[in-house]
Amino acid sequence: MLPRDERTIGLFGATSIGVGAIVGGGILALAGTALALSGPGALVAFALNGAIALLTALSFAELSTLFPHSGGIYTFAKRVLSVRNAFTIGWLVYFASIVAGVLYALGFAEYAVVALKQLWAGLLGPPPEWFSGRPVVLGLAMAAVGAYTIDLTRRSGGGGDWATIGKVMIFGVIIAGGLWAVARTPLSTVQQHLTPFFSGGLAGVFQAMGFTFIAFQGFDFIATAAGEIRSPGRNIPRAMILSLLLALVIYLPLLWIIITAGVPQGEDIVTLSQRFPSTIIAVAMRSFLGAAGFWLVVVAALLAMLSALQANLFAASRIAYAMARDRTLPKRLCERNAAGLPANAVLVSSVALIALLILLPDVATAGAAASLIFLTLFTLAHGIGVLARRRSSGQLIPFRTPLFPLVPLAGGLLCAALAAFQGIAVPPAGLITLAWIILGLTIYLRLFAARARAVDALQEARDPQLVQLRGRSPLVLAPIANPANAKAMVTVANALATTNVGRVLLLSIVTNATPDDNGEAPMELLSSQSVLRESLLASFDIGLYPEALTTLADNPWSEIARVARSHRCESLLLGLSNLADETIRKRVNQLISGVDSDVVVLRAPPGWRLEAVRSVLIPIGGRNHQEELRARLLGSLSRLGNPEVTYFRVVPKSTTEASLNRARRALRQLAEDRATGTIDIEVLRSDTPLQEISDRACHSDLLVLGLQRFGRKRKMFGTFARDIVARTDPNCAIIMISQRG
Repeated sequence: MLPRDERTIGLFGATSIGVGAIVGGGILALAGTALALSGPGALVAFALNGAIALLTALSFAELSTLFPHSGGIYTFAKRVLSVRNAFTIGWLVYFASIVAGVLYALGFAEYAVVALKQLWAGLLGPPPEWFSGRPVVLGLAMAAVGAYTIDLTRRSGGGGDWATIGKVMIFGVIIAGGLWAVARTPLSTVQQHLTPFFSGGLAGVFQAMGFTFIAFQGFDFIATAAGEIRSPGRNIPRAMILSLLLALVIYLPLLWIIITAGVPQGEDIVTLSQRFPSTIIAVAMRSFLGAAGFWLVVVAALLAMLSALQANLFAASRIAYAMARDRTLPKRLCERNAAGLPANAVLVSSVALIALLILLPDVATAGAAASLIFLTLFTLAHGIGVLARRRSSGQLIPFRTPLFPLVPLAGGLLCAALAAFQGIAVPPAGLITLAWIILGLTIYLRLFAARARAVDALQEARDPQLVQLRGRSPLVLAPIANPANAKAMVTVANALATTNVGRVLLLSIVTNATPDDNGEAPMELLSSQSVLRESLLASFDIGLYPEALTTLADNPWSEIARVARSHRCESLLLGLSNLADETIRKRVNQLISGVDSDVVVLRAPPGWRLEAVRSVLIPIGGRNHQEELRARLLGSLSRLGNPEVTYFRVVPKSTTEASLNRARRALRQLAEDRATGTIDIEVLRSDTPLQEISDRACHSDLLVLGLQRFGRKRKMFGTFARDIVARTDPNCAIIMISQRG
């Protein structure tokens, strides 16, 4: 979330983002495609798309005011779904914004070519054939992308205010002139142009909807910039609704004018649209407003394409920024320049847009692919909205979707149905989308998954509401045998479970429940009850309220594993003081390899309290399999206080200065991603790492060690951990962690 003083966009600016992305570009680039497919029925296609977009905007408005942070639907998914699902959605919406940018860059270039050819013909005669070639179109499109890339690295904004205001004014003039022409057209001619109304049948209308839904996409870009909008609870919903209503006020009259007054005598709108798919509106306006009408449309088209291009490039950069902030994309993309803007995200997005400019063959393919992806994403957004409302009980939501859950359910079903039809009707769009998803998941799993999960675990630990919104209620199992360490065990278990969201289950195991000769309860059972009672009282004293369970079993270690599996415990906390015993270590190794839970082993001195920890030492070495669990633990510690966390690494004495500096940089990056608060790093040259770690631990309140892992099902309390424990001062608490999976 951006700091409060960086919320610089008001209602006008937010509306400008939506209007800049929506109005003009889509209809000017794709009206010909819609009219060729459905004839006058394109009016119905655009009206239905507008209704679906309005339903979707209501869900977006609620989510944006509930989560007023930059990133749009990616941010919504990050709050309500898992980090992997959030990456998939962010990856898709990023691609859709880039593809839409391609649509508008190509649309701008094609209208620019039309304008240049007309000027050339008027001044120098017939233009050369190469003027209409693909190299010229690509060159003009790339020039527009380059200009807006420079602009967006210097100032914030996504609507291109001057272009947005200019195009709206020109559209107003065009519609006024067109309505005057329609009023002068004989009624019989109007009826003739409207017959047959559904020239392509219902299938044609649905196809037209699929191709042109992108013409209403853009209100979601307001959510993408939510972190930069002032008073988001009031301004975001208004800006979304205003931008869509303005689009409908322009689109429907414009289409009506084209169909009824813009078709020359002896032709029909379908044939004319097939001949001029990209410039049908300019051609139609020429027929009744002459050269002036033609140039008005061309100028409006150029402005509309430019403002929509800027809005999509702006949105793509903000999505990349939000994803990089969560480490689901490279960290460099969330770095800001001297102007406080994510310049790297803008540059990378521009490069991706230019690459797709070269790869995608035409405007129609770009529009179909972008529409399909946005329809899919909007379907998911409606579902996320329903989940967020149900899981955020008691939380103030500045704007609530009316007629909930009818509106999101209806909107979601309509978006899903149209997306399915589009995927079948235009196979290349579906193939492009599928290929992008596969590429993204491959990159994520290979490069970003571990780091993203660790950052996400840290955020969950620091923000319990995040766990609640994701529908999780983590259960931590804590076997208790000694009431003296109950407070320490319960506080650590509560930290792992996430306060007020997760649950802690205290387990007491009785190995002998046979009554004695007098029929009295055995001492072991009475002792177990006493342990639980004392543990619960100790928990109540510090304001924690765990659950309790007593079971009967011959083998306590096997029983712990059984309870952990049967209750599907997310974490298992063991309190062990005698870790030097080889038998106990063997039992622990069998246990942590036999449960599908995170395992945490605590050795704490008498009277130790987690909330009193002020310094934490984390030795780092080898492959860090425990990053996610360690980050969750450190996040919980930061909620309890603000301990100083030191990441410590020992390298051989023979390490060169260059290698030492690389190790420091790597450790610094690891620490910044996986800890919060006061962070320090220390890299030491030594050939006795055990001694260095144990000596350093004497000056810390808590030592956090990762246990060895040799595979998914083989995790060990190895010799290194054993020797560290043996060498460390007993007054230094130690937490040893073993992450599942």
